[in-house]
Amino acid sequence: MPSASRLRFAALAGLISLALLPGVAAATLSLPRSTPEKQGVSSVRLLEFVEALNAVEGLHSLMVVRHGNVVAEGWWTPYSPTNRHQLYSLSKSFTSTAVGFAVAEGKIRVDDEVLKFFPEEAPESPGANLKAMRVRDLLSMSTGHQDEPPSAPDKISAKAFLSHPVPHKPGTHFKYNTPATFLLSALVQKQCGQPLLEYLRPRLFEPLGIENPTWDTNFQGVSLGGYGLYVKTEDIAKLGQLYLQKGRWGGRQLLPATWVEAATSRQVSNGSNPRSDWDQGYGYQFWRCRHGAYRGDGAFGQYCIVLPEQDAVVAITSGLGDMQGVLDRVWDKLLPAFSARKLPADRVAQERLVRALGALEIRKPSGSSNTPAPGMLGRTFDFAAGTGSLESVRVEASAEGWQVHRTFAGLESVLPVGSGRWIPSQGPLGSLPAGPSRAMPEGLLAASGAWTASDTLTVKICSRETPFHLTFSLRFGTDNVTLRSENNVGFSPGGAVVLTGNARGSPTHSR
Repeated sequence: MPSASRLRFAALAGLISLALLPGVAAATLSLPRSTPEKQGVSSVRLLEFVEALNAVEGLHSLMVVRHGNVVAEGWWTPYSPTNRHQLYSLSKSFTSTAVGFAVAEGKIRVDDEVLKFFPEEAPESPGANLKAMRVRDLLSMSTGHQDEPPSAPDKISAKAFLSHPVPHKPGTHFKYNTPATFLLSALVQKQCGQPLLEYLRPRLFEPLGIENPTWDTNFQGVSLGGYGLYVKTEDIAKLGQLYLQKGRWGGRQLLPATWVEAATSRQVSNGSNPRSDWDQGYGYQFWRCRHGAYRGDGAFGQYCIVLPEQDAVVAITSGLGDMQGVLDRVWDKLLPAFSARKLPADRVAQERLVRALGALEIRKPSGSSNTPAPGMLGRTFDFAAGTGSLESVRVEASAEGWQVHRTFAGLESVLPVGSGRWIPSQGPLGSLPAGPSRAMPEGLLAASGAWTASDTLTVKICSRETPFHLTFSLRFGTDNVTLRSENNVGFSPGGAVVLTGNARGSPTHSR
């Protein structure tokens, strides 16, 4: 079976071939595709940009749009164009868009006081600052909070937000505040009678061809607003293109141009470092950037970057820690690729670019696929109770590599692992025992492994709809195994987790 990267290469190569033929268009694609030079973009420079991104561990997808046409797109195997991706705080820009529609429909005004919408959730004696808080303060992250209210799905609510201390006068103090975006979600649901997902469906998702989005909710069934949205890479690019076009799409004015202008303008100051893209001002759930750009972004590298001066949009999904480093590569490598007019066709450079985009892949464990010494495979190793969420592990050989049998809370999950290739599956990622995905439900996975030493099997698992990768190694002893596990990124200090399990039935077995 051909690999995902080869399939994508074939599709991209065919797309370039079609684009090179006069009068042929890829009509079935949501956004039109074009060769870069037809849109005034250098394939040579684009390739340099792709190579610079590929040097960063953790990129998942990239799409570059110029003059409304996709000129470069690629997914790092095992991620693919059909997978939705967890957006984290990039969800906030979609929430802002919902507020823009509600404002246009007269359901909300940005100068409305927040408390008037939530009389039942308000404190008995609200302070002056809370009384003064307006919708625009929620939008611009200037609610007056010194500390962010609770934001976990089982804690976030309008009541929790409104009961939190507000020591600063609203509008005077920038504090990035995910629960403020949740309150915008709750406000839209209250005023418009629908959760964000349903409210946006006929207004944004259907007109833009965004299919099957999902949005996580809090314990009350309210869309989280500030995070929790899952859409595809092209859907991110479509949102950016809608804003680049001042709210117009397909000849219709979907979102008022006045809202687009307000949402993407500097509404509040958030710092003074000229080299930081987090210090250039904040709009209505959009960050201002250097070089006249603006963006929505989310934790671990989810980006919707809009470049008005270049008439371009860049969509990126990732699982990385250095978000500024990716933006630096956009400015240093991508901006020089844009020209004010069409460029001469460069078929050689275009084909090199297509090959590079088709070969993108998350780095796999490297080593040997040789059969290990007897006693490593087929034995069950148990871990002591209380040492982590993993209870037992067993590795079996398979035609494609291995099957790793993992038991969590009494339930066995079988993880197929490819030898030198990614094998897709579905199941729990299985962070051990703590990390950003410890409580993650079953999802789309892909795993690859190798014998990195004569006694050590190393496996990398990609959670294909999230930023998270989990790498674990199993070092086999005579009657025990040492498991070392580490996530690529997380919200709290992590580091490797090391557990020791004993072979079932051995003299040292304690379970």
